[in-house]
Amino acid sequence: MRAVAVAVAMFFSAVLAAASAQSAERWAELPAFPPMPPAKTSVKMYYAEYGAGDPILFIHGGLGSADVWGRQVEDFAKDHLVIVADSRGHGRSTRSGQPFGYDLMTSDYVALLDYLKLDKVTLVGWSDGGIIGIDMAMKHPEKLTRLIAQAANVTTEGVKPDVMTNKTFSDYIKSAGEAYKKLSPTPNEYDAFVNQISAMWMSEPAWTAADLGKITVPVTLAIGDHDEAIKLDHTERMAKEIPGAKLVILKDASHFAMLQDPEGYDAMIRDAMAGK
Repeated sequence: MRAVAVAVAMFFSAVLAAASAQSAERWAELPAFPPMPPAKTSVKMYYAEYGAGDPILFIHGGLGSADVWGRQVEDFAKDHLVIVADSRGHGRSTRSGQPFGYDLMTSDYVALLDYLKLDKVTLVGWSDGGIIGIDMAMKHPEKLTRLIAQAANVTTEGVKPDVMTNKTFSDYIKSAGEAYKKLSPTPNEYDAFVNQISAMWMSEPAWTAADLGKITVPVTLAIGDHDEAIKLDHTERMAKEIPGAKLVILKDASHFAMLQDPEGYDAMIRDAMAGK
């Protein structure tokens, strides 16, 4: 009987071993789902097109949205293809946890132009939009016919130290916050958005004269004679360091010249496009 018991035990051991071997086959098991690696973050970017003709891309300033260009869209859409967009985190566009940077924001606009299959555009940039334009002129000149940058700076020293105490500029920040609540997919996150972009403003831009000296596209630099945020002598230095740059002083206007004097502002753009 002992021999029979041993034989039975050996039989079942063999069966269990075979079953174990079978379960070890790759096709016979369901592995655990692995954790995903960190993804490259992405945003959804709002844009709009108007009119037809030679393309003009308008890029707004920090905290704002494409809506600042309403008067310019109305004018230039009569004889041009006008493209406006909300920069990442601004207006109707989303933002990610990725730190803000001018190179990153420029890459968004380069991607937009590629998506729209536009080879070259006239870029009109205001404040941060002008900085994005300068960044594009340095790193993606093939995308630009010309650049018109108003109230831009190329180092943090170009910003007036008392800008945040200026009433007009404070009114803009308040107005931008109210618009954010109406337009943004994350309407209750204005403070978080401001903190995120302010981190960029603390250290960027930081370009040298050598960087600016490499720009090859035609550049017009404009600044209001009462600009609250950007130093006039800083803009004048930019005009000297960018090869062939033209400096235009907008009379009786501030950082918000496109709103305060739309006719004069549009005339400045048309003159720049005509090479004047």
